[in-house]
Amino acid sequence: MKKIIGFLFVLTSIFSFTFAKGRVDSDIPSEEVEYALSAEDIIEEKEELKPLYTLKQAEGKPVQLKESWGYVMQSRKDEYNSEIPLTDVCYFAAEINAYGELTAIPKRSSINVGKARCHLVVVCDSKSLSHFVLDPSYGVRKQIIKDIVKAAEPYDGVQIDFELIPARDRKNFITFLSDLRYTLGNAKWFTVCVPARVKLLSEDIYPYAEIAKYSDRVFIMAYDESWSGSKPGPIASVDWCRRVMEYAQKTIPERKLIMGLPFYGRTWASETTAGAWYFSGANRIMTEHKVKEVTYENDIPTFKYTAQVEVTGYFNDTWSVLQLCRLYQEAGIKKMGFWRIGQEDPEFWKWVRLSK
Repeated sequence: MKKIIGFLFVLTSIFSFTFAKGRVDSDIPSEEVEYALSAEDIIEEKEELKPLYTLKQAEGKPVQLKESWGYVMQSRKDEYNSEIPLTDVCYFAAEINAYGELTAIPKRSSINVGKARCHLVVVCDSKSLSHFVLDPSYGVRKQIIKDIVKAAEPYDGVQIDFELIPARDRKNFITFLSDLRYTLGNAKWFTVCVPARVKLLSEDIYPYAEIAKYSDRVFIMAYDESWSGSKPGPIASVDWCRRVMEYAQKTIPERKLIMGLPFYGRTWASETTAGAWYFSGANRIMTEHKVKEVTYENDIPTFKYTAQVEVTGYFNDTWSVLQLCRLYQEAGIKKMGFWRIGQEDPEFWKWVRLSK
């Protein structure tokens, strides 16, 4: 499909940067940030439009889950309701600031999770900050552990979601998890998010087996097979997820394993037009696009042209998410989690059953 770049590329850029939390490898730059204005906001304004396409209709039996985990963002908690079949709600998220302080702590009293457990998610969103927090020599590690434990008092548990850890802090991360587990005590649930793996990497920052020693649950973020900077492709294909699952089952005890699934989608454009330019580059693109006029606005030259791009999108509907659920269910996995509440096709929840 071809569209005018003036609007569509802006929409594409927002959509690409809005959704995902997890990623395949920690060396991929962290670009996935929730903005105040998201693609969801834009799409919601045009919900009255009738689609020309049709989607596959789900069929078969519902998925039976012993544990169903879902992420709720504190800025979008209105997208959640306690009728959604979840056993565990991950409240996203407390953050660590540049001074090594725990900030933006979600108020447990602000969300009604019904009979579900509620877990405080803690994030650290830069490699330099992660190093500062994890390395004991900086003197903030003990205090941040104390702060996390205190913030978790009204919660059923804590989940650590540190996705940008420098390679040399591998051991520091493992001992951090060990220290936090000990300080938190056994009365609280302790879970850790890890990126998707199909094998143990050399000097792996997220060694599944070691992390599982200190965790009640290990949440495998089995998504971002394709990401904003990759070639267009599925967020989580069935074949790729099968390989991730098979490795996880070899390294994590069944009782601790949660397979994560994506609700979100992405788009990619065939041409990127935004950017900073050399003088020669600006002249080149103007020539290529047959710009006929340059005007001067307060003595600064400016130009406009219209371009067309081809946009490719991959997303998840009830059908696709169910295929992943059934893949895991057939392999004996009864604990699954979803990133994130609000992004899903609402029909999906009709296909989930909670079992004891």
